Amino acid sequence: MERRGQTGLLEALFLDILRLHETWMEVVFPRQLDPSAVLGKWKPETTPQTVGYYLWGTLGAPLVAVTYPLLLVGFATRYYAAKLDSAVTRFGIAGAVLIAAVVWGVLTLVTYLQLDATDVIAVGLASIVAVVAAALAAGFSKAGGRLTSVVLAYPSAMTALFLPPVVAALVTPTLEAIILPPSYDLAAWILDTFLAVGGINETLRGAFDLETFGAQWGLPGLGYLLMWLGISIPLGWFLGGLVALADLIRPKPDD
Repeated sequence: MERRGQTGLLEALFLDILRLHETWMEVVFPRQLDPSAVLGKWKPETTPQTVGYYLWGTLGAPLVAVTYPLLLVGFATRYYAAKLDSAVTRFGIAGAVLIAAVVWGVLTLVTYLQLDATDVIAVGLASIVAVVAAALAAGFSKAGGRLTSVVLAYPSAMTALFLPPVVAALVTPTLEAIILPPSYDLAAWILDTFLAVGGINETLRGAFDLETFGAQWGLPGLGYLLMWLGISIPLGWFLGGLVALADLIRPKPDD
């Protein structure tokens, strides 16, 4: 039984990799991923077509090797997103938002009864951010359409996950020491890696100071909020894109 289960897993991995490579081939050549029932899979007929076909396939091999681990992330994200979507379906959008509001409201009440007024404000602001972002994520996810989910729902969900702790940290010294210094280090790392191309990092460093940006308008910590908003949105697009790829490579039963 263990051997059969292992074989099944290997077969599934092979089929995933094969469909991922066929998706790459589909970019240039027709009827590769889902061949026509009548015409079948397109095959090269001339020497130039044959050379181009196999050259394109060879170029796609390393790309598939790099992309497949990301595809597994897409499968995992799709699984947990489906769980959340199922919960939203059961309770409805208003119900899901109400649950989020109750949870964060109770947390705010507990903070009010046990902690200082500053902590109450922090948790209250975090509650507003969390509930609004959760409402947007739930609404966009049920609006229908893969594009809407990728462009709007996933970024909203990431915002609901990342922004509330940062909002709380901006007005709570205890949380500030835990959240803001690692955020500063993360910002420096992003500037020195992803944004080092073309001197973008130097431009941003010259124009903005993460710790003081917003203080001139009476909004200290605005730089941290914009930073995490800037992370949440592209990260949501990235995860949503991986889920869309997972749907293409291994469609769900109801697709």
